[in-house]
Amino acid sequence: MTNDNPIGVFDSGIGGTSIWSAIHDLLPNEKTIYLADSKNAPYGQKTKEQIVALSKKNVDFLLEMKCKLIVVACNTATTNAIRELRNDYDIPFIGIEPAIKPAANNSKTQVIGILATKGTLNSELFNKTAEMFQNTTIIEQVGYGLVQLIEDGNLYSTEMTQLLESYLQPMIDANIDYLVLGCSHYPYLIPQIKKILPEHIQIIDSGEAVARQTQNILREKVGFTTAQKSEPIFYVNSNPVVLDSILEHKYNVVQKDF
Repeated sequence: MTNDNPIGVFDSGIGGTSIWSAIHDLLPNEKTIYLADSKNAPYGQKTKEQIVALSKKNVDFLLEMKCKLIVVACNTATTNAIRELRNDYDIPFIGIEPAIKPAANNSKTQVIGILATKGTLNSELFNKTAEMFQNTTIIEQVGYGLVQLIEDGNLYSTEMTQLLESYLQPMIDANIDYLVLGCSHYPYLIPQIKKILPEHIQIIDSGEAVARQTQNILREKVGFTTAQKSEPIFYVNSNPVVLDSILEHKYNVVQKDF
């Protein structure tokens, strides 16, 4: 089965590029279109209804681009909107949610930490998943301010360091041995997080798992491209400077209102 149409990926901003990168590394020949809804970031502070409406807007844009598969590269959008998206559109969706299962199953202390947005931690999907692991203590922390600092290009600011220390120290004190990153923006914070956490604490994000699932869906339902190489396109509806910078100026970044 072959299909040369692109894979669509969207997020509330630039964070989902961490997911896109894992997909691109695994499937370099596939054409990808990335949508950064930075104008409306962060999604984590919005209502479920707002998140669903924004997600549908993004999907409509990607469908206009003839995407064959859409990756919801945003934990908040996945946990709040993916059911509605799957009900309303006839296209495969791949979502991301905090990787509680591998952390809980491998934890020796039976205490794990989740750093995520308010929208993710308050969602029905997250709480249903968390309830499956009654024998594990889950320390939840909303990452207030982190997404906005990343979106503003303040990745290595003093404020970022102070926020991370204030969020992570209680988890360290609670004896976590796994930290789950529940927002696609947060992998960009791993170098700083590692400076704060003791070495024995493992950090888990969803990028590789999402890439493998994308490969599976292409194989089983959609079809792989016949192209030898494809250049990705990135769309952003706010100032493209930060997105261009985080991509290291390697790709075509288009500022477009949507």
